[in-house]
Amino acid sequence: MASRLQRWALAAACALFVAVPAAHAEKVLRYAFQVAETGFDPPQLSDLYSRIVTGHIFESLYTYDYLARPAKVVPQLADGMPVVSADFRTWTVKLRHGIYFADDPAFGGRKREVVAQDFVYTYKRFFDPRNKSPSLSTLQEEKILGLDALNKRAQKEGRFDYDSEIEGLRALDRYTIQFKLADPKPRFIYNLAGSDLVGAVAREVVEKYGDAIMEHPVGTGPFKLHAWRRSSEITLVRNPTYREVYFEGEPPAGDASSQAIAKMLRGKRLPLIDKVIISIIDEPQPRWLAFLNGEHDFMERLPQNFATHAIPNNKLAPNLAKRGIHMERVQLSDITMIMFNMDNAVVGGYTPEKVALRRAVALATNNEEEVRLPRRGQALVAQGYVMPNTKSWDPNFRSEMGTFDRAKATALLDMFGYVDKDGDGWRDLPDGSPLVLQYDTLARADYRELDEVLKKNLDAVGIRINMRVGKWPEQLRAARAGKLMMWSVGLQASTPDSAQVLDRGYSGSVGQGNLARFRNAKFDSLYEKQGLMPDGPERDKVIRDAERILIAYMPYKTRVHRIGTDLMQPWLVGYKRHPASNDFWQFVDIDESKLPHAKQ
Repeated sequence: MASRLQRWALAAACALFVAVPAAHAEKVLRYAFQVAETGFDPPQLSDLYSRIVTGHIFESLYTYDYLARPAKVVPQLADGMPVVSADFRTWTVKLRHGIYFADDPAFGGRKREVVAQDFVYTYKRFFDPRNKSPSLSTLQEEKILGLDALNKRAQKEGRFDYDSEIEGLRALDRYTIQFKLADPKPRFIYNLAGSDLVGAVAREVVEKYGDAIMEHPVGTGPFKLHAWRRSSEITLVRNPTYREVYFEGEPPAGDASSQAIAKMLRGKRLPLIDKVIISIIDEPQPRWLAFLNGEHDFMERLPQNFATHAIPNNKLAPNLAKRGIHMERVQLSDITMIMFNMDNAVVGGYTPEKVALRRAVALATNNEEEVRLPRRGQALVAQGYVMPNTKSWDPNFRSEMGTFDRAKATALLDMFGYVDKDGDGWRDLPDGSPLVLQYDTLARADYRELDEVLKKNLDAVGIRINMRVGKWPEQLRAARAGKLMMWSVGLQASTPDSAQVLDRGYSGSVGQGNLARFRNAKFDSLYEKQGLMPDGPERDKVIRDAERILIAYMPYKTRVHRIGTDLMQPWLVGYKRHPASNDFWQFVDIDESKLPHAKQ
C-alpha cells in the first residue's frame, strides 16, 4: 500500500498535470514542388517555384482578393487605392503606418518599419545591372522616368547610384510614394500588386548579405525562411512579428465552395498555420505516392500520368473520395510552347524557307494527340498566345497554331527544299547538309511521354529530332544566353492582363522573357501601342494583330493551356486556386480533428 507521502506526491503531480494546458500542436503544411527553386531574391528570379516562396515572404503595395472572381486588386501595404492622374501617368500611393520587417541581424536588434523609401529602393534594384534581373524588361515597359538613365549610367560607370533622386520614383514623405511614367499606363496597378516580384526589401539587408542575398530573404510577409537545402527541401515558419491581419474577401455569389471558405475564414487572424515544408520531387510517381501515403497534405497539380486513376472522367475516384480527399479542378491561366531560337542557324531566321520550316514543325505536331494521350485530357489545345482567364481571351479564336495538318507540313517542306537528298530516309536542309533538330528536355516521366509524341509526329514527316536531357536551371541559363535550339517553355499569368504573354516576342525582352530572341519592328510597335490603351475591344484588336505576327513567323509553337487539378487531404481546408496569384499559405488551415492520429 502506498504511503501517505506517496499518495500526496501522486495527487500533486496529477493536479499539476491538469493545471498546465496542453501545448499548441504545430500546424504544418507539407507538399512538393515538381521543379527546383533557384533562390529567394525577387529581382534575380524568373521561375515560378522560387516566386511562390517569395510571394509569402515579401509583400507589395497591393495584392489580389483571395476569393474574388474575376481577379480584384486590393490594398496590402498601401493605405487605400492609389491616386491616379487623368492621363494615367502619375500614381501616388499612401503607405500604411506601423508595418515592420521580420526581425533580422541586419537591423541591429531594432524593429524596422517599412517606409516609402524602401519601395524606391526595391524598384531600383531591378535596374541595377549587377542583379541581371530577368524581370527588367517588364519594368522598363512601364517607363518610370529616370530609371533607364540610372541603368545606363551604371553600365558605363560600373556602379549603380541608389542615392540619386529621379523624377519618376520618389518618396514624397515617410509614407507616400509617387510614380511618374513617361506614357499613360492604365494597368500600372498590376505592377504594384506582385508580392513575389516587388515586395518591400530593406537596403540594410541587401548590403549585409551581399552576394548571399538569394539565401537571406527578409520581408514583411506572414512567413520567413527557416531552412533551405538547395533543390531538396525548403522550410518556412510563421513570421513571429507579423502584424495583425484578419481575413477579408468577396466570394462570388454563385460559388458554393468559395462561400464556404469565406465563412470559415471570416474574422480569423492570418496566417492559420505555423510552418510550411516543401520537398523538391521532380518525378511524378514519388510525388503522387507521398500524397497517397499522407506524407503530404496537398498535391499542387495532379501529375497528368495519374489522371485516369485519380480523376476518371474528371471526377474524384471513389477510393479517394472515401478517404475524404477533395479536389479543386480549374482551367489554368497558362500556356506551354516550343521555343525556336531565332538566332540559330538551323531553325532561326526570317527568310521564307526558315519560316516554312518552323510552320511545318508546328503543323506536323498533333496537339490533340498530346492532350488525349500524355496529358490524359487535362489540357486545352492552344490556338494562340492569349491565356484563359485574362481579359482578351476568346474561346472561339482559331488559327494555324492549333492546327494539325501532316499533308500541309509535308508540302511546305518539299516546296522549300527540305527533302531527302542523300537517301538515308531523313530530310536534309536546302543546301544538302543534314536537317537535325536538337530539343532540350527533362528526364521526368511526364516529359518523356510528351517527347515521344513530338518525336513520333516529326518522324512521320521525315524530320530527325534529338532529345537532349538536362537540368532545368542550367537550361534556363542557356536559353537566356541563346544557346538552345529548341526548348519547351511554359508561362503562367501573373496578372489578369492578356498582353503579358506578348512580352515573349518583344525585342526589348531578348535574353529575358523573349527566350526565342524574336525581333520584328511591326510587332514591337503593336505591343507598345496596346500598352497605352485602356481595356476594351480596340485594345483587344491590337493584341490580336500582334498575336497574328507571332503566329505567322512562329518563334514559338503554342501547345496547350493546362487544366489544373489540386488535391487536398481531408484535414487541409481553405484552399482555392487564384487565376493570377500564387499566394495561399496564409489562408489554409489544418483541421486537427481530421488528422489520422485524431482517430486513434
